[in-house]
Amino acid sequence: MDKSDKEQIALYMRGDVNALSELVERYRRPLFGFIIKMTEGKDDADEIFQEIWVRAIKHIDRYEDRKLLSWLFRIAHNLIIDRARRRKDLVSLDQENEHEHALSEVLPGTGPSPADDSGNEDLRLRIRTAVEALPDEQKEVFLMRMEGDLSFKEIAKIQGTSINTALGRMQYALQKLRGALAEDYALLGRNPT
Repeated sequence: MDKSDKEQIALYMRGDVNALSELVERYRRPLFGFIIKMTEGKDDADEIFQEIWVRAIKHIDRYEDRKLLSWLFRIAHNLIIDRARRRKDLVSLDQENEHEHALSEVLPGTGPSPADDSGNEDLRLRIRTAVEALPDEQKEVFLMRMEGDLSFKEIAKIQGTSINTALGRMQYALQKLRGALAEDYALLGRNPT
């Protein structure tokens, strides 16, 4: 029988390092899924994932009897925002290189190559692209709900908004995803609206 988060934390605070390892493994998938979809790539996600646990351990005495995953998502949310604010070395795709070509003209496409173009992989890629195109607040709500299975109350608290705002962001995200994936719905014989 699995121990509760509170029991695992109490064991960790009494010196049982394995208790922390169990918590890290318990929440690896939802946290890492959220982080990787909100950041630039796996390297960023690995660093943020590690930093979440460093901060959680550092402030473990502040943990109250609430949902641990919500607390961890709150830490992730803050770290992602901090990284975005610090990022200064972004390059515009419209910026011309020394041959007077915009980067968007010379960079390889991000879509699937013919070798990758299989039914399920292609659909997964289109869904991921549609999610990545969402505005940050909507994408974050969508991923917290889908990856972390957080309640809208928890999401609202993490984002520092009202529940209605969190619900509205999810509704807008779903509308945009339905629009972006309308062709796929039609191929499946479903109406996206």
